[in-house]
Amino acid sequence: MLRPWSLEIQLDKKLDKALYLQIADAIIDAIKTGKLVSSNALPGSRQLAGLLNVNRNTIIEALDILTAEGWLVTIDRKGTFVTDSLPEIISKKENISTVQNPAVSLKPHLVFDDGLPDSRLAPMNDLARAYREIFSRKSRWQIMGYSSELGNLEFRKSIAQMLNFKRGMSISPEQICITRGSQMAMYLASHCILQKGDFVMIENPGYKPAWEAFENAGANLLPVNIQSDGLDIDQVEDYLKKHQNIKAIYVTPHHQFPTTVTLSLKKRIKLIELSNQYGFTIIEDDYDNEFHFGQRPVLPISSLNALKNYIYIGTFSKIVAPALRIGYLVSSLENIEKIAHHRKIIDVQGDNIMEEAVLNLINEGKIKRHLKKANLVYKAKRDYFESLLNLHLKEKISFTKPDGGLAFWIVPKADINVLSIHKKMAANGIQIMNPERFSHQETVKGFRLGYASLSEKEMEEGLKALSKLL
Repeated sequence: MLRPWSLEIQLDKKLDKALYLQIADAIIDAIKTGKLVSSNALPGSRQLAGLLNVNRNTIIEALDILTAEGWLVTIDRKGTFVTDSLPEIISKKENISTVQNPAVSLKPHLVFDDGLPDSRLAPMNDLARAYREIFSRKSRWQIMGYSSELGNLEFRKSIAQMLNFKRGMSISPEQICITRGSQMAMYLASHCILQKGDFVMIENPGYKPAWEAFENAGANLLPVNIQSDGLDIDQVEDYLKKHQNIKAIYVTPHHQFPTTVTLSLKKRIKLIELSNQYGFTIIEDDYDNEFHFGQRPVLPISSLNALKNYIYIGTFSKIVAPALRIGYLVSSLENIEKIAHHRKIIDVQGDNIMEEAVLNLINEGKIKRHLKKANLVYKAKRDYFESLLNLHLKEKISFTKPDGGLAFWIVPKADINVLSIHKKMAANGIQIMNPERFSHQETVKGFRLGYASLSEKEMEEGLKALSKLL
């Protein structure tokens, strides 16, 4: 095993202290101060003896002491490592952070995320095979150079077909830009349609990373409250009458983030009428369209022919795995031309090889089969999660069972400090989303609990712990 670093230990042979003890104390000090951390490999005894210019037996004595005291562990045929379970020590840096926030130093053993898919279900073997096959082609040299900043054309054709057939849209491949995830799509959309001093209406509570993209483009935010059937349309209309330069509204109408409610058809039609009347763009983030457990998912706002100004954003990161950074953006040819210009400034092109690999999985039907299997798994998990909420928290919270998506939105019935609950859960080693991550100004009185990546045992443990605090 290569260890591309040298351990700096200063020895003083004039001291009335054995050399092997000086070496042992120096390594302990390196661990205490964070220079060496859990699982770090030490140089071999011969190498260390040469570095320090001492007899190898002196090194062996020092390592034996450190192993006996629990600082180091020796693994056959691999070497000597700093142990994963260190003795109780607190460095000065750790002590400062612990005083400031006791929960920071505690790594959670259970995490309620914001609704991420279970990566263990991802078709990684199929994806790896598709990736290898690309490099075995005789024409593989053709994909090693630069391609369009909008992404692989065949991949865009496949996405256009999917959106037209499955989501009721009517678009061409030329209206699509492939991005490295939906956040890049949000950034490109912002810089395409916004200038300093413009206004963007946002859902409140809502998705803060999108808000940050709008503010980065110089826009000001106008929060719109969420009701049981989605956006407060009256509030939207009031903003439009008050401000002249509202350029966009950002919405997650399918399963609103974080509350999971669906924007009603009546409000969708009214929002389109307002968009056409006032000329603002509807930025629609359809982040989890694929996960729906009813008859079929609600069609996007962008599928309605009456809409003139729209930017539609989707992702493959939720379909396959979060680490797979492939998103896409759909809009008018005029907007796509502007977006292509901005894309070239920050990233000449996307991952052409990965796009080809995912395209292979789509053409072979692997993505379709994966989604069918995943939806069955997630539906069963959703139903079990609901049963646990009714068992442990029914009298303490209100919630609506979502018809899709991978998270629940729960609201405590009592008037409690939700931030305090978040911190107490963290102190118990259980991470829930900080409610401040969803709110524009005042902290919202609810919790978004993702369930898809948790086992049934983990779900119950987490909800029992939450019940004790509510």
